[in-house]
Amino acid sequence: MISKSLYTAFILLLCIMMIVSCKTRRGIETVELPVPSDPTISFRVWFKVGSQDDPAGKEGLAALTAAMLTEASTQENKYSDIIKKLYPMAAYYSSAVDKEMTIIKGRVHKDKVKEYLDLFIQAILYPAFEEEDFNRIKTNTLNYLEKTLRYSNDEAFGKELLYREIFKGTPYGHPEEGLIQSVKSITLEHVRNFYKTHFTRDNVVIGIGGNYSSSILKKLKMSLEQLPPRVTRPVEKPKPRPINGLEVVLVEKETQSTAISIGFPIDVLRGDKDYYALWIANSWFGEHRNSSSHLYQVIREARGMNYGDYSYIECFPNGWARQFPPANVSRRQQIFEIWIRPVLNEHAHFALRAAIRELQKLVDNGITEEDFELTKRFLKKYYLHYASTTDMRLGYKIDDLFYGIDDHLKKLPEMLDMLTLDDVNSAIKKHLQYKNMKIVMITKNGKELKEALVKNLPSPIKYATPKPEKVLIEDKEIEGYRLKIDESNVKIVKADDVFVR
Repeated sequence: MISKSLYTAFILLLCIMMIVSCKTRRGIETVELPVPSDPTISFRVWFKVGSQDDPAGKEGLAALTAAMLTEASTQENKYSDIIKKLYPMAAYYSSAVDKEMTIIKGRVHKDKVKEYLDLFIQAILYPAFEEEDFNRIKTNTLNYLEKTLRYSNDEAFGKELLYREIFKGTPYGHPEEGLIQSVKSITLEHVRNFYKTHFTRDNVVIGIGGNYSSSILKKLKMSLEQLPPRVTRPVEKPKPRPINGLEVVLVEKETQSTAISIGFPIDVLRGDKDYYALWIANSWFGEHRNSSSHLYQVIREARGMNYGDYSYIECFPNGWARQFPPANVSRRQQIFEIWIRPVLNEHAHFALRAAIRELQKLVDNGITEEDFELTKRFLKKYYLHYASTTDMRLGYKIDDLFYGIDDHLKKLPEMLDMLTLDDVNSAIKKHLQYKNMKIVMITKNGKELKEALVKNLPSPIKYATPKPEKVLIEDKEIEGYRLKIDESNVKIVKADDVFVR
């Protein structure tokens, strides 16, 4: 006769088995966006892995592995043959690796989807991992880190170094592409093993949008069910160390202009009420590529110092190449960032003062009722451009899953109607500040700039053309604006020494 305790344990075990069985039958989680009017089909396969998963000393491994899926041969086709097959379809697939997300994405006309899907699936399930492909991709990665990033794109250089300075010692503390010595040490065997342990069935979410049939989705799901089952150990949310005052990194290189990036961590994410309040404030202050935003007006429009001046409340990579926020760069820890596009070296100190002075005014005074209403009217139309294609809307739906929210794109206009001026100014006071920040400047004369910053020397500006009296009066205030920068908080490094290890 079975005891009551044994019977209870048996029933409990049976229930657990049923739950596990139901979960297995449901299969891989799927994000769907049917759009019958769209003649194309978009795919976004999200692997819950990113550069934060790179092992110590092997920074860049996640990015190299993803590239070996989408920029290399499969067991069925050489990479050159894949390109030849995709070309007449007017189709593609590619990979993108961020701190916490790896996306394998592609798009094809619905009439070509069956032959395309075979190639897409083979790339994910059956990579060839050939030495020739690996050497090519690894060489390209090193060329980017050693040459392009440090010597051909000061804007990317400064922004990337800002993130490294803020997140030093955390899993966010290196570029997705890796570090030079780490990439050099990565072998093809490292890539194979990382693929086996991280690109797994339990780590994947399928995103599909457009004019697709149930049979196409079924085929993709059944195919990816062949991935090995394994859940990787979660990476702890980064905990950036406190910033003590204005901490400055001056990167010396031969350049006629100075790129400036300023920032600090903020604990605000999509879905939070304060996120949407800061969205309004930030749009007024420094909306990306918006000539009516405040920073742009002060530095570019009134003074003609550079190409643009922007601010952000969440990650915005490759800002020089895009107009609107990207999808699938979701992160559990964001920063507030000011991006001053390159100014003449002799104007660097003035531009830094101007930007921080405007941030102080924003924090101390908030925005006005007039600016609040104007910005809301602007955003009610502007946000519609964030995801104008099926592919981008699909990306946003995947981000919704990451953040655990229902519909970010739908919530944006709803919050515009709900938030008050007090909500916005309260969020500014709570989350933004100007006393403890990281500052990165890519410039030519580091020693001279350090002395000017530490001694708070005046930074008068000269113009090639006459300026209104109002601007000249304000210039006098800016050129003497006090930046409290301790000498111990300023370090000078050579470009050659950055992102090495």
